[in-house]
Amino acid sequence: MPINTSSSFRLLAISFLAIAGCAAEAQKSTPTAQAPAPITATAPTTSTAADQPKWQSLFDGKDLGRWKATDFGGQGESKAENGELILTHGESLTGVTWQGPVPAKMNYEIELDAQRVDGSDFFVGLTFPVKNDCASLILGGWGGGVCGISSLDGDDAARNDTSSVHEFNTGQWYHVRLRITQDEIEAWLDKEQIVDAHTKGKKIAVRGEVEASQPLGLASYQTTAAIKNIRMRMLDDKD
Repeated sequence: MPINTSSSFRLLAISFLAIAGCAAEAQKSTPTAQAPAPITATAPTTSTAADQPKWQSLFDGKDLGRWKATDFGGQGESKAENGELILTHGESLTGVTWQGPVPAKMNYEIELDAQRVDGSDFFVGLTFPVKNDCASLILGGWGGGVCGISSLDGDDAARNDTSSVHEFNTGQWYHVRLRITQDEIEAWLDKEQIVDAHTKGKKIAVRGEVEASQPLGLASYQTTAAIKNIRMRMLDDKD
């Protein structure tokens, strides 16, 4: 029997249109996927450098500034030279004392760099306030190596439990950091902690020879010392 090609073509066309219509309808009913919402970064809550207490320079290296040569009697010359505070060898003590209001008396840090230029006794005698009293951090005393706090309960750095012995090379710089907080005095020599003194209930005082260094002073004993980068900062509850 002959095939009616015209009828077959019409049937094929109708089927194609029906399939295309169903596909279009299915596409309309399918929901369009939405792009995920962008993630908003949350700022970290940790403190930044701007939040940290600022250091206050106590010596600009150009002149003595607010430091004044201390009249110990028999002292050597105290001067600013090449960016350093030079305490020259005297008969006994040579040093400088801060003039004007003390930046802090509690909850603070002082740091500096120091070296023994010549001599064989202490090249850092840092006198500092502790509330209404004062004490001294000694580095290199009693023959050149004793370190500690003078004085606690009447005992100086050679006799109380802050005493330690270290070797110091002439001409070598050492970094010194002192921290005063409620009922505690701490000190570091380079990265080593050398003092951790609990002061609650203890009598804090200086030796009589350095009373003129109060409330804030630097001194050396029969030794030429070079000191630089002297600065101080207040501490807060985060430190």
